[in-house]
Amino acid sequence: MLSAVGRVFHPKDSTAIVMDPRTGAILAMANWPLVNSNDPPAKPEEAFENRAVSFNYEPGSTFKVVTVSGALQEGRITPNSGFEIPDQIELGGRTIHDDTEHETESLTAAQILAQSSNVGAIKIAGLLGPEKFNSWVHNFGFGGPTGAHIPGEEGGATLPPDKYSGSSMGNLPIGQGELVTPIQMATLYSAIANGGILRPPHIIGALGGRTVAEPAGRRVISPSVAAEVREMLKGVLAPGGTASEVSIPGYALAGKTGTASKIDPETGEYSKSAYVASFVGFAPASNPKLLCAVIVDEPQAESIYGGVVAAPAFGQIMEFALPYLGIPPS
Repeated sequence: MLSAVGRVFHPKDSTAIVMDPRTGAILAMANWPLVNSNDPPAKPEEAFENRAVSFNYEPGSTFKVVTVSGALQEGRITPNSGFEIPDQIELGGRTIHDDTEHETESLTAAQILAQSSNVGAIKIAGLLGPEKFNSWVHNFGFGGPTGAHIPGEEGGATLPPDKYSGSSMGNLPIGQGELVTPIQMATLYSAIANGGILRPPHIIGALGGRTVAEPAGRRVISPSVAAEVREMLKGVLAPGGTASEVSIPGYALAGKTGTASKIDPETGEYSKSAYVASFVGFAPASNPKLLCAVIVDEPQAESIYGGVVAAPAFGQIMEFALPYLGIPPS
């Protein structure tokens, strides 16, 4: 599937992770482009990295689930809470836009997530404030390795509240300004999928013929809030959502798209041409048994958006894996 993404969108590289969200077990992990270990000089050194655990990137809108989950758990919103959403908002001298220009509209929190409104996510984050928002970033495990014990794992980077600028609460809640890894994002969504328990991902199921105990998890949100977020994430793949063209007959899907700008190393500012497109989701939506994350670094052709670049690959992987693993339709 990643090879197909490469042929169509010509990215710098891409990675995919498939997990059992109930246990944190990593069932599959792949990177593209393929490399020949017998011919190292043919590829740059970074091509031999396991990007699923080593790629530090700004996640974009997939990170909005942290903002929304925290606000739900704190009782600041419900899925039906209404907001007036203009197409742009100003914070600390910076203007942040929604993806497309629109008249001021009324959206619920669920619609904000489904339509990936930047302005809406920023308004929700404003109900939390910097300290609470930052605590939820760390509650969900960001700022350090996941504990997967996979060689080369990075831990991303978070910004402490005392370093926030006047505009930080405009960019951080929409996934710009902090670094994550693909395995961290898969772990975050696994916690949503499995009822609010954050479990370290793992790859070892048995040693010497003896089953290895599953890593202990910790509760980060209540079962009821996790269920609300799962229901909200179904809207991303429903009509009007940012991945509405992705479906698998018989299975209800849930997940989130992400399209994040990258920093241009030469200017130190956000690039106008380099983006990371991503999608993280799970199925069946109400009782998830399988999760998949697809992250595509710098797509160059056709599109830059997570809903176009990464979400279809998620759909293709899940369409094969769900029946292959004997997971019945919803």
